[in-house]
Amino acid sequence: MEKAQTMPKVTVIIPAYNAMKYLPETVESVLKQTLTDFEVLIINDGSSDGIVEWASQVTDPRVRLISQENQGTAAARNNGIVQSKGEYIAFLDADDIWEPTKLEKQAQCLDNNSLVGLVDTWTAFIDENSELTGLVMRNDTEGDVYKKVVESCDSPVCCGSSPMIRRSCFDTLGLFDRESYIEDVDMWIRIATRYHYGVVKEPLVKYRMHPNNKSKDCQSMLRGFRQLIEKTYRSLPTEILYLRSRSYGRLYVFLAWRSIDTQDYKQAFHYSKQAIALYPQLLLRPWFIRLNIAIAVLWILGPDGYERIRSFNRGLRRRLFARAT
Repeated sequence: MEKAQTMPKVTVIIPAYNAMKYLPETVESVLKQTLTDFEVLIINDGSSDGIVEWASQVTDPRVRLISQENQGTAAARNNGIVQSKGEYIAFLDADDIWEPTKLEKQAQCLDNNSLVGLVDTWTAFIDENSELTGLVMRNDTEGDVYKKVVESCDSPVCCGSSPMIRRSCFDTLGLFDRESYIEDVDMWIRIATRYHYGVVKEPLVKYRMHPNNKSKDCQSMLRGFRQLIEKTYRSLPTEILYLRSRSYGRLYVFLAWRSIDTQDYKQAFHYSKQAIALYPQLLLRPWFIRLNIAIAVLWILGPDGYERIRSFNRGLRRRLFARAT
């Protein structure tokens, strides 16, 4: 008599497009997880960098390569969801890394909280060489987050590699929107309309910063978020439509910071002015004051001077982070 095959607890979905520079390290971080009841679906989105040959040498039976024509990240994630067998689904970008306890701690949260549909975790930033920069993105928003998500028309989820989601959420809400430039944020907002959020308040994801990061394309991000804001507010009651300008204000703050990352202080100042015009209360927010200090430093000292100050601050943060952990 054959033994009944049990389904994995977690499906890990890794969209990959010409990602062999980092993919082996990314997959290795999954295979080191303390929760071992998982499957890994690497969705090869039309790569031409030898991923098929590399995958054929991976001996762990939990890892499977699924190849498709190049269709983009949303289609790759959707393909993974359709073929997944896990009770929970975790997404991982092909250049990011997980700490060993990431899956275990998030699965425990979902096991213990039936109202929670998505569990996030804090995220530490690394450079192209996998070295910590000292920056940590923290998300403390949990429970019924719908009001806060609608107010900002954004999600507090740290990055695309941080959430773990119940498979049943996709059965209820559908798959990622392939027409959206920011399909991940769109999905996290949709989940917030029906489910609670949970958070593991530890930096269990390492998000890699490099020149090809999608979030540095300000014009595309602007178009994507404008589409998302208009889509979201079309379905909301008229009495809260006043929040729309606030959402745009937060969007322009985000774009200003991205412009600083590309050392374009003129564009950063433009986005900062747009933010104030739409949401004047930002003038009282400490994080908005920090933004404008950064713009001024970049303008006065130039890219080299700004980078020296940022490097000093990052070094200080790394030392403080090392002491805290």
